[in-house]
Order: sequence, then C-alpha cells, then structure tokens
Amino acid sequence: MIYHRKTAKKLFFHALFSVLLISGFTANAQQDINAGKTAFANNCASCHNPLKDGTGPALHGVTERVPDRAKLHAWIKNNQAVLASGDPYFTKLFNERNKTPMNTFTSLSDAEIDNILAYVESVTPPKGPTDGGTTPTSNQDESDNSLLYGILTLILAVVTLILLQVNSNLKKLSDDKEGVPASEPVPFYRNKAYIALFAVVLFIVGGYITIQAAIGLGRNKGYQPEQPIYYSHKVHAGVNQVSCLYCHGGAYEGRHANVPSVNICMNCHMQINEYSSTSEKLYREDGTEVNGTAEIQKIYAAAGWDSKTKKYSGKEKPIEWVKIHNLPDHVYFNHSQHTRAGKVQCQTCHGPIQEMPEVKQFADLSMGWCINCHRESKVNFYNAETGEGNKFYSIYEKLHNDLKNKKVDSVTVEMIGGTECQKCHY
Repeated sequence: MIYHRKTAKKLFFHALFSVLLISGFTANAQQDINAGKTAFANNCASCHNPLKDGTGPALHGVTERVPDRAKLHAWIKNNQAVLASGDPYFTKLFNERNKTPMNTFTSLSDAEIDNILAYVESVTPPKGPTDGGTTPTSNQDESDNSLLYGILTLILAVVTLILLQVNSNLKKLSDDKEGVPASEPVPFYRNKAYIALFAVVLFIVGGYITIQAAIGLGRNKGYQPEQPIYYSHKVHAGVNQVSCLYCHGGAYEGRHANVPSVNICMNCHMQINEYSSTSEKLYREDGTEVNGTAEIQKIYAAAGWDSKTKKYSGKEKPIEWVKIHNLPDHVYFNHSQHTRAGKVQCQTCHGPIQEMPEVKQFADLSMGWCINCHRESKVNFYNAETGEGNKFYSIYEKLHNDLKNKKVDSVTVEMIGGTECQKCHY
C-alpha cells in the first residue's frame, strides 16, 4: 500500500511539472506574438497587412512561401543584398511590385523578426457578423438633478405659505372664541414681510444664476461636435494602441498639437481599406451604427486615392474638421512645455481619450482649473548624479538644493512662477 502511494505521488508531481512546463511554453509563445504585434505596428504596418495586399504583399503564409528562415531574416534586414545575390523568388516579387524597394531593418534582431512572423501567421481572416453582437449602450451623461431640486424647493415654499395661512386662520378662530377682538388679516400677497422675503430669495437665486452664467461664458465643457468623418479614438488609441504623438506630433515638439493631415491617415489606410471588426462596433452619440468602411472611403476621397488602382488621382478634397478645444486669444498655451518639459500626460487635460468613440471637451479649461493644476503638479528637477529629471529647470538651482538638503519636501509649479499672469497671458 505504501509502495503504491509513493508511485502515485511520483506520477502526480511528474504530471504537475509537465502542465507547468507546457503552460510556460504557451505563455512565452503568447508573449512573443504580443511583442511581434507591437513590432509589426512600429515597423511594417505602414506598407503591409497580414491578410491583404497593400504597398507590399499580404504577409500571412510568408513562412510557407519562404521556408528558409535565414533567407527571410536576410531579406527583411537588407533586401538589396538578397536581390544582388540573384534569389529567384525575391527577384520575381521585386519585379511584380514595380521594382519598389522595401525599407531596410538592420536594427531588428532575429528574435524580433521571429516575433513579427509569429504574429502575422497567427492572424486569421475575420469571421462574418453574428447575431450575438452587443446592443449599443447609451453614452448620455447622467441627468442633472438641479431641475428636480428646484421643483422640490418650490413645492416646499408653497406648502410653507399654506401652513402660515392656516396658522393665521386658526389663530383668528381661537381669538373669536375667546372674545378677543382681531383685525382683518392681510393677504399674503400684500404682506410686506412676505414680499420682502420673496424679494431677497429672488435676488439671491437670480444673482447666483447670473454669476454662474457669466463665469461659464466661453467655456465649452462637454462640447462634442459631429465631425465630417467619423473618427474613433477608442479604436485607434485604445484598441490598436496608436500613440497620440503619431498623429499629433506637434504636441511634443511645439506649441500646437496640430490636426493631422490626410497623409498621416493614408500611412495606415492605404492598405486598411475596410472596417471589419465585430468586437468593437461603431456608434454615434444618438445610438446609430456607423459604417466604418464608408468612413474610410471618405478619407480616400479627401486624399484623391483610388483603392483599386492604388494610385493618387490628384483630385484632393480638404477635410473640414471641427475644432473642439478653443482658448481665448489672450491665453498662451504651449503643448511641448507641458508634455515634454512638464511630463504631463494627454489624459490630464483631455480625459480618457483612449475610451472616447467621439471626442468631447473633458475639462472646462478655465483659469482656476489651470491654476489648481500648477499648484499641485510637482517639478521633476534634473539630477546630475543619476542623469534623470528635466534639464529645463536647471536655472532653479536653489530650489533644487533646498530639495536635496531636505529644506522642502517638494517643489510645485506655483513655486517656479506657474501662477504669474505673464506665464499664460500676453
């Protein structure tokens, strides 16, 4: 009996070890595919698609067409050297593509190329739409309860007036029963005390509403216009992990974030000519479904691109995007000073942009909102010993030394002049 127990334990531990080993290999393979997806997006996606022909051929099945992995590595790193060797397959492919040379990727390692190949081979043609799709959820903001509170306040005020009137009538009946002479009660609408109270309440409520309306002039929090082409930041920045700086490069280099030109769109959509995702359907704010493929065709019309001949016709049509974030003319705002020098993330001002199907203004962008951020944001000084931090603030050496000598625990933007008027105003 003891012998059987020992044997069973050995078999159990061997089985457990095998399961863990297989799980580890599976996890590593999945990690390679994920890394390959990222590398593909950064290096290959502008010309290639795993399943469709674009500027370059569809890559799915390339390991079967070129079984020699070493030759495939050499082609990706330096295709001109492979063509010079006279390889028949790649020479034919080069001629079929109008002798358009492929970019060289000498910086990619063999492991990174294998990850990319693993990813493109893992991509399978999308299945057709099914009836199991989810219904669109309403994106309407939570209802404002101010109207409800106002109605309740009015009802309570009416009840109060009725109770005061009832109390006056009861007092009159009591005085009549006791024989106490009483004067004729004054109606509430002629009672000076009531009129004065009503005037004070009206003045306070009216003044509050007027002040709030004046403060809100020029502020467009929640503004969400309909754009000429439906563009989902959720699909691009969220699902596909496209960096904000790929389209808005000016946000890191200059004052303005810049509206991307149609050429930026065409870098990807020259080969991505239809929207076939069934996991992330597109809906407008009113709940109507958007035809993503039709929206891509609008980009082609703007760029003058013929997706069939894969050539530009020269008939361009500008896209009239509607600007969402507007600051007053007297306000100076520099994107690079915040994103590059201050290391501020895009979501700080624009909200969870990667979750927005249609972009709306997240913050009111008021002066108080900016000032509060400057009062709370910590300055990341440059540390010469570690080489970390921001050299932009090297002129504030005293504050840096005070921070190093523990005289202060942190330095805010306000302490380096972030709340001075001329910092933001002309």
